[in-house]
Amino acid sequence: MLAEVEHWLGRRSWSAADRPLSTLLAAKQALGRAGTVSVVLPALNEEATVGAIVAAIRAELMTAVPLVDELVVLDSGSSDATAKVAEAAGARVVHRDEVLPRLPPVPGKGEVLWRSLLATSGEIVCFVDADLRDFDTAFVSGIVGPLLTEPDVQFVKAVYDRPLDGAPGQGGRVTELVARPLLNLHWPQLAGFVQPLGGEYAARRSLLEQLPFPVGYGVELGLLIDALHLAGLDALAQVDVGERHHRHQDSQALGRMAAAIYRTAQLRLARGHLVRPRLTQFERADSGGFAPRTFDVDTEERPPMTDIPEYAERRAA
Repeated sequence: MLAEVEHWLGRRSWSAADRPLSTLLAAKQALGRAGTVSVVLPALNEEATVGAIVAAIRAELMTAVPLVDELVVLDSGSSDATAKVAEAAGARVVHRDEVLPRLPPVPGKGEVLWRSLLATSGEIVCFVDADLRDFDTAFVSGIVGPLLTEPDVQFVKAVYDRPLDGAPGQGGRVTELVARPLLNLHWPQLAGFVQPLGGEYAARRSLLEQLPFPVGYGVELGLLIDALHLAGLDALAQVDVGERHHRHQDSQALGRMAAAIYRTAQLRLARGHLVRPRLTQFERADSGGFAPRTFDVDTEERPPMTDIPEYAERRAA
């Protein structure tokens, strides 16, 4: 298995600099409809960062170089000015509740990503988190690149350093403590992915529409594992895009994330049921001692989009 991973790393790991924008634009034009690109930013209360990301993509990848055809901010019920800021910067803002209104939405990032397939039209869909700071458009062009130039590639993850408290290459605590051990033990073919839980990845619509979407934190792990089983390792790739700066979660939020990641893996191992899909954490109480707080662990998944009649009708039209 190690030899297979090393072979994959040599064939399917690149740097964003390997494909200049001129190369990507020529490949896109040659592909026609198959080369159309939609960029989706799932956003919940990201007014401080979403505008700069949208403005950079519009200026560098839509105006200067027409690589991106569609830029959508999918607002997940923000209570701040996320939608207003994103629209002012040039994005088309779509509110989660407006997409597939017959199906009541549930909270979670995966829910928004799943619904975004109905709100976009590109044959290549690129997801970018809306909390990034010092945003570099290589996060988009880098991961879209292999999908434009390598016909056999279907799913591409971004690779990057994640500084934490000034230390280079740190961060990604849930990745190192939960996701990486799970992948190495149970899906060793995926051991070569540097950032398996990263929120920046691109894929062909033809693949995404066949995958179930965990509604919460488990979406990145679930999509990666399911893409492996559906398309095979050689259809997966990763691209180094440099360094990622974003808001870090506190330890309790990371605990909830870890529980969802574990649950996602457990379902894919056995397709069974959790004994107790809840997580109890503790906080110091004002009166002294520790007070328990219990959270539900995400246990719902959305079906492949091809199972949704509205999506089939839209694609047929």
